[in-house]
Amino acid sequence: MKPLILAAVLFSTAAFAPTFAADAPPAAAPSTPSADPPLQFAPDPDLKNPAYTYRTCLDLTRTQPDKAIELAGKWLGLSGGEPARHCQALALVALKEWGEGATRLEEIAAESRQTPGVRANMLAQAGQAWILAGELPRAYAAQTTALQIIPAGTRQQAEILLDRASTLVEAAELDDAIADINAALAVTPNNAEAMAFRASAHRLKGDIDAALSDADAALGFNAQNVAALLERGNIYRIQRRVDEARRDWLKILDLEPTSAEADAARENIARVDVDLGKVVK
Repeated sequence: MKPLILAAVLFSTAAFAPTFAADAPPAAAPSTPSADPPLQFAPDPDLKNPAYTYRTCLDLTRTQPDKAIELAGKWLGLSGGEPARHCQALALVALKEWGEGATRLEEIAAESRQTPGVRANMLAQAGQAWILAGELPRAYAAQTTALQIIPAGTRQQAEILLDRASTLVEAAELDDAIADINAALAVTPNNAEAMAFRASAHRLKGDIDAALSDADAALGFNAQNVAALLERGNIYRIQRRVDEARRDWLKILDLEPTSAEADAARENIARVDVDLGKVVK
């Protein structure tokens, strides 16, 4: 089963982040089911404010990707160009058309005249979509190309290295994954998420001492990092330190009870309780 830390890494970097018009004012907050009702029709593009239209379209990829597709299509018909194509590609990813979305993102990046950072961002998004599609070689290729066009030593480089590491873990290339995480940590040495990710990779490799060292270090950087707590609990369970494992997992339920890590913690606690013959309430 894929380690939960990978899900956290997967879309914590470049995906669904604004790529163009970084200095534009933000769009209105996207609607949620508990607030405003869903849109019946996609809004029309505001041709006098393309940055606002772009951000609105990106918001819709998160909440109503079908409406984002409609908005992007209208905008493309009115010369929306690259931003409209980008939003359309991300909406396809959100609609689980992962391969089509990834292909379009790669095409846009190849044709774009934007900065290397913007093009690398789109390639990183393509890589993440290829992971979701189960196309690991294509994910690796997109991420490697992204790394080749951005300057070394940047936070963006570190983020894409972590993305590529997730691809390598999925492919069971654990030594190469750890090398990428090491390179990311050389750029962002206090990155608790990256340290927790490396702990997971070490655990999968069977190096439990290194895994525990990394999990402890991650929690030293951020004692409330739920990915590190989940991972350390997993390591404690392997070491048969059940009470300590449950303590870490229960802390996740206090910190972020609705998170994916909390769901995994509940499942782990239930399994431990069954193993010990306890009644799970």
